[in-house]
Amino acid sequence: MQFIGIEIGNNSTHAVILDLDTADILAEASVSHSWIEGLPTGYREQNPTQWIEATDKVLRDCLSQQGIDKKQIAAIGISGPKRGLVILDEENRIIRPTKLAGDLSVKNQSEEISRAFGGAPGMLELIGQAPGIDSAAAECLWLKQHEPYHFQRIATLLSVQDFIAYWLTGERATEPGSASCTGLFDIRERKWSAEVCDFIDPKLGELLPTICASDQPRGLLRNSLASEWGLSELVQVGAGSASPLHSALAAGCVDDGSVAIDLGTNGTIIGIGAEPVIDLRDEMIPLCSATGSWIAMANSPNTSLAPEVLKRHYGWSSFEYEKMVSSVPPGADGLLLLPYFAPETVPRLLEGCGVLHGITPANFTPAHLARATAEGVVLGLSYAMSRLRDLGFDPPEVRLSGSGANSPVMRQLLADALGTNVVPLISRQEPAIGAAMQAAVSFFQQCGESLGFEEICSYLVSGNSDQCCEANAENHELYLDLMARQQYLVDTLQPAGFL
Repeated sequence: MQFIGIEIGNNSTHAVILDLDTADILAEASVSHSWIEGLPTGYREQNPTQWIEATDKVLRDCLSQQGIDKKQIAAIGISGPKRGLVILDEENRIIRPTKLAGDLSVKNQSEEISRAFGGAPGMLELIGQAPGIDSAAAECLWLKQHEPYHFQRIATLLSVQDFIAYWLTGERATEPGSASCTGLFDIRERKWSAEVCDFIDPKLGELLPTICASDQPRGLLRNSLASEWGLSELVQVGAGSASPLHSALAAGCVDDGSVAIDLGTNGTIIGIGAEPVIDLRDEMIPLCSATGSWIAMANSPNTSLAPEVLKRHYGWSSFEYEKMVSSVPPGADGLLLLPYFAPETVPRLLEGCGVLHGITPANFTPAHLARATAEGVVLGLSYAMSRLRDLGFDPPEVRLSGSGANSPVMRQLLADALGTNVVPLISRQEPAIGAAMQAAVSFFQQCGESLGFEEICSYLVSGNSDQCCEANAENHELYLDLMARQQYLVDTLQPAGFL
C-alpha cells in the first residue's frame, strides 16, 4: 500500500509517496510559493489559491514518476504551517490573503485578548496556553477592527491544511492538533473556547469547523479529482495537522515522555505527554499532538541562523566552521554568546539581539567565536530541555533529526549540554512523511485493522545507534554552569531593555 503526504510550507509545497511495505519514498516533488509584494512593514501574506495549484502540480509530478502504480495509492495526508487562516464566504470564495509566520500586524490585538483574560496566567488557566502574535485569535480580532467588511462576509474559517483537505474532499472539519495552534481552543477539554470566541465576536464560534479525531479520515477524495489524477474514488484523505506535529510523528516521537529535537531550518524541541503539558512560566508552547496526545514545544530559529551569520561573515563552509569549533576546548575559554539574532521563544524574546560576553585578548579569535556560537545554540536547547524536565520529562535518549543531525560535532555538543544520549535518526523526518503516516493509520483503522501510531513508528522510524553520542559528565557540569550564566544575562539584560 502507498500513501501520499503533502506539506504546505511557507516557501513551497512538497509531496512524497510512501510505500508502507518497503518503507521507501517512491517519489517526491516540490513547487515554490510567492509572497505578496508591496505590503506594509510587518505584513507577510500569501494567496491561498497558489496552494491549490501547487498541490495539484506536486501530486501530478509524483504520480507520473517511474515505478508509481496509482492503484496502490490508498490515502493522502496534509500538513500545513502552524500559523495560517483561510477565510471563506458563503459561496466558498477566498475573502482575503492569508497571514503566515513572521506577520507582526496583529500584535496589538494579541495583547488586547491577553489583557482581557488576565494576561498569560489567565489565558493558561482558561485554555491551557497563552496565544501570541501568531494566533488565529489575534488575527480574527484584527480583521474585525481593521477590515470589518471582510469580517462580516466570513462563513468559514479554516487552517491551511484544513482548507486543502476541504478542496480535496468537500468536507469542512479540523482536528485537535491544528485547532490548538489557533489560540481559540481549550487544549485540556479539546474544544473551541466559547469565552475567547465570544470576546472577539459572538458569532465567531459558528464560523469554526467541527473537531474530529486525529486518527479518523476527513473523507474520500472528490470524484472529479480522482478522475483527473487517475486515482481510485475510494482514496481517503487523512485528518491532517500542523507541520511541527507531523515532524514529531515522523521522528517516532509518540510515546509518553519521549523527546525529539529537529536541527533543521528552525531548531525545534518537542516533548510528548499523555496529559496536557502546561508550562506556567509560559515558555514551552502547549499543544495537542497529531496522534491524540499532547505536546510541549519550543522553536529556536537562531539554532540555524546564528551559525549561518558567522559562516557568512568569515566565508566558511560548514566543514570549516565545524573544524574551528572543534579546535577550541569546551567553554570557549570564557567566551559566551547570546545568539538571539531573531526573536526567540525559549527564553521568550520578541525582539532579541546577539550579545557577546567575556571577551579577552586570548579568546577574541575566529575559532573561539565559532565555538561560542555553537555552544550558545545548544545552551538554548539545553534550557528548553531543562524546562521539559521541570514539567516531568526524563527521557533516556533524545531523538535528533534535521540537517544538523549529520554533524558529529553538534551531536556531541548537544549530548554534553543536555546530559543525555542523543540518537540521530536514519529515516527521513519531515512533515510530509508524518502526514502520510497519519493518513496510513486512519486508513487501516477504517479497514478494521489495528495499526496504531506506535506500531507504524516502530516499523518506519529507526535510529542510528552507531552515531549515538553519550554525554560527557565533566562537560555536562560545565554546560550547566554556562546555561545558568546565559540565562542570568538574559534575565538581567532583557528587563533593562538591552536585549
